[in-house]
Amino acid sequence: MGRYYNGDIEGKFWFAVQSSNDADFFGGYDCSESIVIYEFEEEQTEEVKEGIKKCEDYLGKHKKELDEFFIKNSLYNEKLIVEKTSIETEERAKDLLKWYARLELGNKILKSLQEKGQCYFEGEA
Repeated sequence: MGRYYNGDIEGKFWFAVQSSNDADFFGGYDCSESIVIYEFEEEQTEEVKEGIKKCEDYLGKHKKELDEFFIKNSLYNEKLIVEKTSIETEERAKDLLKWYARLELGNKILKSLQEKGQCYFEGEA
C-alpha cells in the first residue's frame, strides 16, 4: 500500500517518511481536502531551485552516501542505513530520509518545469 502521485510527474510518497503535502516546501499549495493537487508554473522555477538547494545543503555529505546506498539497495530501513553509511543514529537517518525524499520530489518538479513550463500532479492524501 502506498500513496501515489501522478500528472506531469509520477511517483510514490515515501512511506513513514514523506507527507502528502511535501510539495508545499517548493512553493506549491494543496488544492483539495481528499487528495493533494499541485500546480506549479514556470515563474516558480527559481523558488523550486531554492528549495532544492536547501535540501542539498541540509543533506550535505550524506546526499552522496544516500545516493550510493540506494543504487545498491532497493529496500531500506533506518538501521540498515546506519550500518552502511556514516550516519550515526536511526533518528538522524529518518530525518535525512525526509529531506532526501523531498529532494527527489523537488527534482521531478524542476524537470517538469524545465521541459513543459509547468508541473501539475495529484496524489493520495
